[in-house]
Amino acid sequence: MTPSLTLFTAPKAFTDPHISLIQHNAFGSWQALGDSVSVVVVGNEEGIGEAAKEYGFSHQPDVRLNQLGTPLISSIFEFGREENESPFLAYVNADIILFPEILDVIRAAGSQADQFLLIGQRWDLEVLEALTFKGDWIPSLKQRMRNEGQLHKRTGSDYFIYPRSCFRQVPNFSVGRAGWDNWMIYQARRQGWLAIDCSADLDILHQEHDYRHLPDGKPHYRLPETGENIRLAGGRRTTFLLDDSSHRLVNGKIEKMPLTWTRFWREFQNAPLLKFGNYALTQTLFSLLHPRKAKIEKAKQAEMDSKLAESGLRGS
Repeated sequence: MTPSLTLFTAPKAFTDPHISLIQHNAFGSWQALGDSVSVVVVGNEEGIGEAAKEYGFSHQPDVRLNQLGTPLISSIFEFGREENESPFLAYVNADIILFPEILDVIRAAGSQADQFLLIGQRWDLEVLEALTFKGDWIPSLKQRMRNEGQLHKRTGSDYFIYPRSCFRQVPNFSVGRAGWDNWMIYQARRQGWLAIDCSADLDILHQEHDYRHLPDGKPHYRLPETGENIRLAGGRRTTFLLDDSSHRLVNGKIEKMPLTWTRFWREFQNAPLLKFGNYALTQTLFSLLHPRKAKIEKAKQAEMDSKLAESGLRGS
């Protein structure tokens, strides 16, 4: 039987005890979604294959890498697409606990639109113990999430769900670095698909962790691969956020995002890029509307370009 959803991910190595713990928790929640969901685990770092086997997930070790050894999003997405013929595909970060309501959200969106991207906010929670996903686990975990956790700011998304007809090709972004997730929202808008914020109807739980797994322990947005991701995305004006979604899902119904003054000016700024692909005009509007931000951004971009040149990544 063909599953309704293929979920794919590229975990970190299972060598750090805390990273291993939260990834096992995430995998356990995905397994609890049932037979209608197929899971593909991509990568060959230590412990990944063993974890995939433990949960009965498909394992694809031969992922393409950039020059620094980081898996490429294009390769990860290809493995997800090639696994089967499920009507819906989803990339989800490997530290995310999913609740069964995700399937209801996908069905609701699929019944109202043909081409779309589902995205949304996450809850952050410190988890230091193995979780169980049997019995009546959902209400207690959601209560803990709301009592002890914090709703993350609306700067990105940890999941991307879309019909098979969308995102047939993506650039060679580096996974785990900034920029590519923002491009997903931008690309949906640019193609005229519905970019749907599901935050009101879909809870997802991010288990907090540090950055020890990254080079020199630096946050992902300070690494040269982030600079390359932004370059491949087309530039900083393609850094779209959840508030740039075209629609939202509320009580199972798709509706247009509310128009606020902030959104009006943001849409005005991005109109040349979205309607005509005119990056230069959108950049000019950004500089006029936000002169101080533009000046700071220019300095940061110069620093990022320098790091990128030293890394040898440009043009990969």
